[in-house]
Amino acid sequence: MKLVFLGPPGAGKGTIATRAKEFYSIPHISTGDLFRHNIKNETELGKQVKAILAAGDLVPDSITIAMVEDRFKDDDAKGGFILDGFPRTIAQAEALEQMADLDAVVNFVLDKERIVKRLSGRRMCKSTGRIYHIEYDPPKTDGIDDETGEPLIQRDDDKEDAIMNRLDVYDAQTAPLIEYYRGKGLLVDIDASKSPKEVFESVKKALAKK
Repeated sequence: MKLVFLGPPGAGKGTIATRAKEFYSIPHISTGDLFRHNIKNETELGKQVKAILAAGDLVPDSITIAMVEDRFKDDDAKGGFILDGFPRTIAQAEALEQMADLDAVVNFVLDKERIVKRLSGRRMCKSTGRIYHIEYDPPKTDGIDDETGEPLIQRDDDKEDAIMNRLDVYDAQTAPLIEYYRGKGLLVDIDASKSPKEVFESVKKALAKK
């Protein structure tokens, strides 16, 4: 199963990808993880990315594409994959076509009001990175980490203004991709407003029809 996951921040792509990779026995390939892996292991591509990021520049399509192509050569990706964060542009989508024949592009649909509620309610323990949600997964004591007793913080990118900016960027980047894949008959829209279990059941049913 060769899949691309599209969806705005807060739509739960990562949660569903974790379930899907176990169910379909395929790797979840995130471009963020690829960048970190290549930088940490000081690969040739990693050195290029590190220098680009240090200069405050955006990583060009050519390097991102090369990293994904390199990842596809690993044994665990031979039977399929879930791509998350790639492609982000039409140019990347066209490059991906040269590398693999996709089975489906799963588009997780969630309205902005619910996204803001999900993300702005997140709280984090700074030392451990554990994430809570004030409504869906609150700590035992309001504002305090269960294990360390530290005060929880709200990350800057989980504040409402930052979330709205992230969503505007996502819409601008991804709207063309959604139409691109819809035109190829690959797009599957999934309602991401339900529980992770229900969303994953919807994904399985939709993919069974492909």
